[in-house]
Amino acid sequence: MRHTDPDGHPRTTPPVRGWPTFLLALLFGLPAALFALITWQVVAAGPLARADERLSDSLVHRGAPTQFLADLGNITVAVPVLALVLGYVAWRTRTTGRDHWWRPSAAAALLMAVIPLWVIPLKELIARSGPPIMGPGTGFYPSGHTATASLAYGGAVLLLLPWLRGVLVRRAVVVIAIVVNIGVGFGLVRQGYHWPLDVVASWCVCATLLASLWWFGSRRGSG
Repeated sequence: MRHTDPDGHPRTTPPVRGWPTFLLALLFGLPAALFALITWQVVAAGPLARADERLSDSLVHRGAPTQFLADLGNITVAVPVLALVLGYVAWRTRTTGRDHWWRPSAAAALLMAVIPLWVIPLKELIARSGPPIMGPGTGFYPSGHTATASLAYGGAVLLLLPWLRGVLVRRAVVVIAIVVNIGVGFGLVRQGYHWPLDVVASWCVCATLLASLWWFGSRRGSG
């Protein structure tokens, strides 16, 4: 149905029919389905998990550069980056006089705070052993460092995007965040701290959580 805007020009009343369903399926359904598949294979020691372990054996090769990449997923690195962005966005939003200016930053902070609530139980429940270089022990699935990096850097980008000027700048920031997160995952696998599927599983969960953060912001006109 077409309506006119305040200047009398035609416009479409959002949301456009059909798009939200597709978007929800893409942003929420696909990562969730992939996470379920990976978890099933890891628990059942299926062919995907066995291939994952063979792949890891060929990838592990420790070095200073990959250790640096893996360290970007440490709480002491990723969380301060997010905290700076949270403070900046809260300040900028408040200066606009917008009601509930604290909501976007609080939502991103909440995603970080709940990481232990889903990572630790899954580690205990699945009890996957680590790569041979890590010695005996369990609790490697999913990767907590990957989750920390994904939600910290991904959340920071989602909060910053509305305040960045120019399409090229926005794209550059998004690409940097993606590259950093890929680097963290590669570093964790290359150093032998995690199997590749440990990293991919965390990316799947975090993709859903970040999509929720984006949806929360867009529904309130903050993104």
